[in-house]
Amino acid sequence: MISVHTGNILFCFPVLVVPDVEPASNRWLINVPSKIPAVQGSCVVIPCTYVYPKTNKKLNRRRAFWKTGNKIVSTNLRKWKLTPEFKKRSLFLGNVRGGNCTMMLDGVRTTDVGPFYFRIELPRYKTYTFSENTVTIVVIRSAPPPSLSVEVLDKVTASCSVSHSCRVMPPRLTWSRSGTTTTKTKKLNNWMWKTKSVLTFVPLASDFNKPLNCTVRYRGGKKYVDFFPSLSTQKPEVLSCITHLRKLDRPSQSAKKIKRCHSLLSCCF
Repeated sequence: MISVHTGNILFCFPVLVVPDVEPASNRWLINVPSKIPAVQGSCVVIPCTYVYPKTNKKLNRRRAFWKTGNKIVSTNLRKWKLTPEFKKRSLFLGNVRGGNCTMMLDGVRTTDVGPFYFRIELPRYKTYTFSENTVTIVVIRSAPPPSLSVEVLDKVTASCSVSHSCRVMPPRLTWSRSGTTTTKTKKLNNWMWKTKSVLTFVPLASDFNKPLNCTVRYRGGKKYVDFFPSLSTQKPEVLSCITHLRKLDRPSQSAKKIKRCHSLLSCCF
């Protein structure tokens, strides 16, 4: 576990640990994205793995650096003093011994475009700079809108999702209406992730006359509010059907009729 201070807040993250990798024969190789998007003020995780030529020498130490130009952005050396530009904003997440050189940059600025490149120093062996394998951060000034969907049946099921490049501190999704919510984050590729929130609730008559909002809050403060104008625009016939059937004293019969009502998009009683 390692920690990083950002402002007056202390964050703790587990170090990414991967099994030791077998060095490639006579080749230095690295796997990084050439471009990666990030919302201004938020954070971005640059995934990185590398391999080095085989050697019979025992390598006990590894000095790793992420750089842009001649500036050191991040390093695995805990006591290394970074420049004010990147101090308390960068964090080396990877297990260098296991071939992982992943880095996180927090509080992304418009000047944080790079290009960034990785350098590895293996004392008593060799040093290599992957200067031809650079990473450019595409800084997005405005928070992008989420993807929305809604299904109106006996219950309302609404989903709100957004793609991002900071799995360590993903965007926070909230709703304007109470109910049961589940939020999950899944991997889209090596550098992009998708966080999705699903809201489920039993609709009231008042729910069909007002918007349902989903707010996406990114690390750093940027947010985007998107909404469904009115649930009545989805299936207006269902509301009157459900309202009427819920007055019945036979729950099982009501449920069957509601199901039939949804399938025909009209009230069937």
